[in-house]
Amino acid sequence: MIRDVAAKRYAEAAYLIARQDGTEEAWSAGLQAMSALFGHELGQAFMENTRVKPAEKLELIEKSLEGVDPLVVNLARILLRRGRTPLGPQIAEAFQELVDEAKGVSHALVTSAVTLTDEDRSAVEKRLEELTGGSVVLELDVDESIIGGLIVRIGDRLIDGSTRSKLQGLKRELAGSR
Repeated sequence: MIRDVAAKRYAEAAYLIARQDGTEEAWSAGLQAMSALFGHELGQAFMENTRVKPAEKLELIEKSLEGVDPLVVNLARILLRRGRTPLGPQIAEAFQELVDEAKGVSHALVTSAVTLTDEDRSAVEKRLEELTGGSVVLELDVDESIIGGLIVRIGDRLIDGSTRSKLQGLKRELAGSR
């Protein structure tokens, strides 16, 4: 997923605080609640509505996040004040990836030309766990334009085993041999 750079910075700051205090689980739950509020269609429309007073928006945040770690509520207030509430879901996702990374769990986006069967999914997951040396959480995507094979993105690493890229490479080779 393409993520706003600011969302990653907020997530990293939140993670540093949570790790220092040993409250990763509380932060994760709180950020998920914030994500649900800011990521919901009606919640987002309410936050972006210029006719709604900032005090009313703040009241909704306070009520929706009641019982959540106070620092998460402060983050939600900051996002509201800066007009960055749409970043909520991205921050929660980036934070969870940092928590998972610390536990040795990688997230992989696997793009295939067709929907993978359960057997194929298990095989891909097993192979990626061998490559990374840890657990892998798969997110599957289908893109018929790759023709066949797989494209795997794990963090900043890209493994392109698609038929489309192989054909493009062959085309470049043939064009260069004239």
